[in-house]
Parts: sequence; C-alpha cells; structure tokens
Amino acid sequence: MGALDEGHYCVVLENGVKLDDDFGHEPETVAIEDAVKVLLQGLGEDVNREGLRKTPLRVAKALREGTKGYKQNVKDIVQGALFPEVGVENGTGLAGGAGGLVLVRDIDLFSYCESCLLPFQVKCHVGYIPSGKRVVGLSKLSRVADIFAKRLQDPQQLANDICFGLHHGISPTGVAVVLQCSHIYFPNFQSAFLDSNHKRFAKTIVGSGLGTFEDKDSVNWIDFFGLLRCRGISLDNIRSRNSLKDSWCQSRSQKVGPGGNPDMEIAVASILRSLGQDPCRKELVGTPSRFIEWLLNFKDSNLEMKLNGLATIPLRPIGIGNTKELVRSEVNLSLWSLCEHHLLPFYGLVHIGYMSGEEINPIGKSLLQSIVHFHGFKLQVQERLTRQIAETVSPLLGGDIMVVVEANHTCMISRGIEKFGSNTATIAVLGRFSNDALARSQFLQMIPSYSL
Repeated sequence: MGALDEGHYCVVLENGVKLDDDFGHEPETVAIEDAVKVLLQGLGEDVNREGLRKTPLRVAKALREGTKGYKQNVKDIVQGALFPEVGVENGTGLAGGAGGLVLVRDIDLFSYCESCLLPFQVKCHVGYIPSGKRVVGLSKLSRVADIFAKRLQDPQQLANDICFGLHHGISPTGVAVVLQCSHIYFPNFQSAFLDSNHKRFAKTIVGSGLGTFEDKDSVNWIDFFGLLRCRGISLDNIRSRNSLKDSWCQSRSQKVGPGGNPDMEIAVASILRSLGQDPCRKELVGTPSRFIEWLLNFKDSNLEMKLNGLATIPLRPIGIGNTKELVRSEVNLSLWSLCEHHLLPFYGLVHIGYMSGEEINPIGKSLLQSIVHFHGFKLQVQERLTRQIAETVSPLLGGDIMVVVEANHTCMISRGIEKFGSNTATIAVLGRFSNDALARSQFLQMIPSYSL
C-alpha cells in the first residue's frame, strides 16, 4: 500500500488523522507539555476541554521541530556533496564555473525570535565563490541555512551563523548571506482597540560576508546585489546591528522586571531548558517575562461584553424581505488572535455584510471593530471566531448577516508543513444570506482584493 501502510504512521489523533511520532515520548517533550499546561492554566483555561487536550503535545512538537537545528551540523549536510568542476584554482577568476559567483535566491525560512519566542519569516539569499575546483550541491545551501534558522535567533546572528557555517563547511573563496526578515508586530489588547491601523510586521534586511566578501567594497558584492536588484536590496539598506537591536522585536522596547506570574515565567524557563538552552544566557534573560506579557493578552477573563456602549445600542428588527433593503458591507476590519491548537498567532481581515435600507452603518464601524477584537483576543480557531462574530453582530444589524474572515496562520509556516504564503478564508451566514445566492455574491464582490 506504499505511503498508506499502517507502519508508516505512529500516532493516531482523535479525528483519525495519522502523523509521524517525532519527539513524542522523549523526556524533553514531556517536560514542555507540563510547562504548556501551566501556561494554559495561567490563562484561565481548562486543559481538559475539547480543543485543548492535545495542545501541550502539539506545542511541544512544534517547538522541538522548530529548534532541531541545535542537534544538526553543517558537515553532515555538505559531506559528500562537493563535486569537481573545472575552474580557476585560486578562486580569483570571474569567468563562471568554479571561479565565479554562485547565488541561490529566495530561500524561505522561519525561525523563533530569541527575545519573545514568536516565529519570524525569512527570505534568504546565499552566494559563494567556489575554490579548489569544487562546487557544492545547490540544495545544500538551503539545508545549511535551515540548520541555523531552526534555532532561537535574531536576524543578524542568523545571517552570521549561516555565513560562518558555509565558510567553514565548504571552504569557498568567499561567502555572503543577505536576509529579508519579517517579525509579526502584535498589538496588545488595549492598543488594538485604540489603533485599528496597527502595522502587522517589523521588517529588516541584514547581511554577512566572509572571505572576499569581508570587504564591503569588493567587486563580489557588486555582482551579488546586481543579481538582487529587482528585489530592492542594496548594501546601503542593510541595517546595522545596533540600529536593529531594539526596533526589530517590539518586546525589547518594553521594560523587563519581576513579573506578576512567576509560575508561568518558570514554565517558560523550563521550556527553554528542555530545548537545550540556558535561560540565564544574556540573550534569553528577559525572554520568559516578555513572552508571558504577550501571552496574557489572551487571558479568558470572562468579562461581560460592554464595548463602546454596546448594551445601549437598539436592536434592529429581523429583516422581512423589504425590497428597499440592499446589501451593505463593512470590510477590512483588522483581526489578531491566537490559535488554541498551537499557541501561535494568526492575523488578518474581517468583512461583514448585512441588509439595510440605510446607506450608513447604523452602529458604526468602530463598534464592529471592537466586536472583532473582543472575540479575537482569546484562544481561538478561525471557524469558531467567524461564527461568533456573525452571531454577535446579528441582532445589531437586523439578523441578515454574512461574515468572511481571511487570515494568515503562523502555525502554517513554523511547523513541519511550512506552507509559506498560504492563507485561510472562512464564511458564516445568517438570515436571508443563508438561501439568497445573489445577495451572497453581491457581498463577496464588495470585498476588495487584498494581499494579507
């Protein structure tokens, strides 16, 4: 039966899907599971409720998968992948073959930020000038880059690690690495309500070079950036280490002091140790408190919903088919949330359609945005979130409701699947939208084309 052989799989999940059991029963995994349970309890969650029972194991596997680079080395990757190629022996020629620049562009990577433990995306460009009449298999460049990405990192250190690893692993005349990095810029609960246009990402470009690339004026850099010209990258816009330090990760701008949740911080420190890292290392000293401060945005406080005077808004009667009522919409409401299956953020846009004879939204866009944030800042799944938004706005807008949620899930890039660029759309319909295909089509056409 090939790939469907029973022996190909080790773990059977409750929904019948089978997955490889990497890391499943190792002590480090169990320790991370126990720590994640402490985090969930600190959020006021029941670790035994449906949807959360396997979350500790999922989080443990994701973290161990995302940091497996600590147990890998470059020599194991490139050994046996160096091939003879005629070229200039000393590597100073620029005629191609073993004497000219070899550049692999647009390698998609992810890594975990060592300051806050959130994943960040990387577009990696690696170039080297072969020496000794040898070239390395091109796929090995991306595999070496992945070894160092699968560690707790910051952009400049990641670029330096990749560059150093290749320089010592394949002994080229020169090697250069340029990274385009994007770190999710997640608002806290209060700022999300105050600033609906909160930027989604902090972005930076960093670079590193060894051998002939150590000289920033080297002709080799001219070749390198010449081949990246269409990507808007130059030596001038590679940021320095000092200017990057605090602006890259928003959590670094926050003061780190004794936290009010020592049990949760101890749990995060335990996770770091289980990943083979010392929580007392200077780069990680403030990481537990920074991560907990972010995580507590999603604490289930069970507060009654009183958003911008929601309780005083008059309810609109359910639509009765008035021919004067037209399909109206409020689109591009910002969304921030946390996946309850992996404790990883997702973000996107919410679009709400309704039927009304009024040209102006009777309750205001700001209230709809507040409703989205109220349901977003919790442990969620996108399908449930979409339904909850529809059910909440239904009595306020007359009962005929259609909600579309478009979101990017960081769990899609920071786990084994690593599907960069994908996003998910979900729909919920109530009232006349349930059986009026024309109304649904009209609303969907109102949603602007937008790249998440």
